[in-house]
Amino acid sequence: MTARIFVGAALFDGTALRRDVALVVEDGRVAALLPEVEAPAGDRVRLDGGVLAPGLIDLQVNGGGGVLLNERPTVEGIAAICAAHARLGTTGLLPTLITDTPGVTAAAIEAGEAAWAQRLPGFLGLHLEGPHLDPRRKGAHDPRLIRPMGEADLRLLVAAAGRLPALMLTVAPEAVTPGQVAALAAAGAIVSVGHSDTGAGGAAALFAAGARTVTHLFNAMSQLGSREPGLVGAALDAEGVAAGLIADAVHVAPATMRAALAAKRGEDAMFLVSDAMAVAGTDLDRFALNGRTILRRGGRLTLEDGTLAGADIDLPGAIRVLVREGVALERALRMASAVPARLLGRDDLGRLAPGTAADLVHLDAGLALAGVWRGGEPL
Repeated sequence: MTARIFVGAALFDGTALRRDVALVVEDGRVAALLPEVEAPAGDRVRLDGGVLAPGLIDLQVNGGGGVLLNERPTVEGIAAICAAHARLGTTGLLPTLITDTPGVTAAAIEAGEAAWAQRLPGFLGLHLEGPHLDPRRKGAHDPRLIRPMGEADLRLLVAAAGRLPALMLTVAPEAVTPGQVAALAAAGAIVSVGHSDTGAGGAAALFAAGARTVTHLFNAMSQLGSREPGLVGAALDAEGVAAGLIADAVHVAPATMRAALAAKRGEDAMFLVSDAMAVAGTDLDRFALNGRTILRRGGRLTLEDGTLAGADIDLPGAIRVLVREGVALERALRMASAVPARLLGRDDLGRLAPGTAADLVHLDAGLALAGVWRGGEPL
């Protein structure tokens, strides 16, 4: 097969920006990174400046292309969401189910297992955000469906963790025990703490049991205080615990984002999520969740009472927000590629090196999306 040679843009390899480098792709994989003057003959893809980076990875995607996973928990629904976000630069993602009934949860897991069996492009696993949350910090989740985790739930989730490529679970200390978290972590699930009014002690107990991330930092959780650090303070203080961030300048104020990025130890301890909903990649101005209308107005998604209900941004947009607010481009790109890939245990994604997947995004000089490739093929 003829090699495809990408030239003409700075290259972000998952760690650093590199100049005057050619990316050589063969059989859907990165074959080499060479000085541009040494690039072999082949099918040249000449880019007009900007940055060529690994395909972006999103661990919290509720919907896209007019589809919400809660409303369509099927392989076809998952495929539609993955396809919509691929066109937005996200070549790998975790379709995310918001708090729902046991039946819908089981259907989503079954669909995820079938999607994985088919190796559905872009599908990296599932994220179940609830229903085991604290109703005091429900956000847009339906409080009628929030409940503690029972033994049947635990058995279902442990089994799913063994059959899916990745299973991420957002839970609250008020609704799960450290023993349940330990069992889930031992089964391979990525346990994330969120939608909780817990104090720092409750969060620390779940971190000690194996929880590794915090869901959309600052949103739907107890805040940092002078005498009680809350979940925000516990997340910022804990080593080895990563935190997701919705960088739309709506869910978290820019100054707060900057403070968190400065406070969190380790540059790779935070990652970007879109928290995208059904309207992503469309011009729809409303959709339904659990029978309730979600409105799209001025870059915000809200219930009719004004409660934020997901975000109206994609990952390239979130990268632009961070860079505009003074975050180094390399760090912003890592937060949308290498960091989430490592959390998933996928060393073939989120970076560009010989043998990795040739999933690529081209961002122009203004960091707007200019091109997307999966396996070296344009989308």
